[in-house]
Amino acid sequence: MSDSSDTTASIYTKVDRHIVPFLFLCYILAYLDRVNVGFAKLQMAKDLGLSDADYAAGAGIFFIGYFFFEVPSNVALKKFGARIWVTRIMVTWGIVSSCMLFVTGEVSFYVMRFILGLAEAGFFPGVIFYLTLWYPSRQRSSRTAWFVAAIPLAGVIGNPISGGIMDSLSGALGLAGWQWLFLSEGIPSMLVGVWVLFYLDSSIAEAKWLTAEEKALLAKNLDAEEKHKGESRLIDAFKSGKVYALCGIYFTLMIGLYGIAFWLPTIVKAFGLQGYLSVGLISAIPYGVATVGMLILSRHSDKTGERRWHYALNVTAGAAGLVLAGLFASNPILSTLFLSIAALGVIGSMPLFWPIPSAFLTGTAAAAGIGIVNSVGNLGGYVGPNVAIWIKQLSGDPSAALYVIAGLLVVGAALTLFCIPSSLKVRVSSD
Repeated sequence: MSDSSDTTASIYTKVDRHIVPFLFLCYILAYLDRVNVGFAKLQMAKDLGLSDADYAAGAGIFFIGYFFFEVPSNVALKKFGARIWVTRIMVTWGIVSSCMLFVTGEVSFYVMRFILGLAEAGFFPGVIFYLTLWYPSRQRSSRTAWFVAAIPLAGVIGNPISGGIMDSLSGALGLAGWQWLFLSEGIPSMLVGVWVLFYLDSSIAEAKWLTAEEKALLAKNLDAEEKHKGESRLIDAFKSGKVYALCGIYFTLMIGLYGIAFWLPTIVKAFGLQGYLSVGLISAIPYGVATVGMLILSRHSDKTGERRWHYALNVTAGAAGLVLAGLFASNPILSTLFLSIAALGVIGSMPLFWPIPSAFLTGTAAAAGIGIVNSVGNLGGYVGPNVAIWIKQLSGDPSAALYVIAGLLVVGAALTLFCIPSSLKVRVSSD
């Protein structure tokens, strides 16, 4: 088979159609089950007597469990293969998420959120690593963007659905709306998890939908890139200074992501809206803007091969959006506009970030390194929802938490420019 640019492009299009939409669906379910507690809180907090501090602690404790099992889970994915391990992850998190309906108070809320973190650990970094088994780094940002687009699309679709469930099913069969929310959004994860077992291939070699010539060309492209990476052993990931710099950068990004995700429904509810569906529809707007913007940004980043400046400038714009949203908090229209800029700056930076680790790590080092960055960085998911609680004790300004999160995002942008070498710019190719 010819390895002309047209032939190569057609093969990658074939790969795209087979794996990207499916992974996208999986991550929509993952993100919904992770953050639907933000919507449940609007009703659950009153039913269970949870304070804002209790809610923030429970929302964040997910990431403590996630932290402890993240790297082992990602290494297990490399050992057992994506097909088996992703099935295990999705089925278990679906079960745990559904069982959130049995929460009766503060302690059980904390326990279930912690267990959910254990169950889901390894999914996101596992998929990021899985993409490295199919695509060279120069093509990875745009594919990562389609996968990560599940985050804002989960907000666009999930927020109105969550609001609708809580409005329409509250009291049905003796269950509260928030209980129906957890149950109805956990079951699909279990079903799709079983589907993974029959649909997903763990490697190029397993793909029966590719010809031998197509497999050879894909493998050749990956092999050509792997020769230029020097860090392939497990220990290399733990010894790399760049890995720890990336942990710090991602930590600040996750503070921004979950500071927005877990509190956005509450912020929008404060506009004076009536009904959970209305809250869902308005809170979907920032996610819609982020969906479109991130796809444009990631495509441009892949086209130029540049990552650092794309990331730093976009996340700084997101920080500015948070500051302006705080300054104009009393104006629902302007606040929603600036929250949309903030969402694009934070969520849109994820596909710009994730091609960086795999630009210098390969093999087991890549699996472990991506797991380290994601697990340590996701501790920011504990900090993000708690910032509002901590800052409230120091400042009477209700928007102060947004300003603090914005400052941390700018720190992450500076770390990117000063700690990540510009030599990691990927080679640009026409394929």
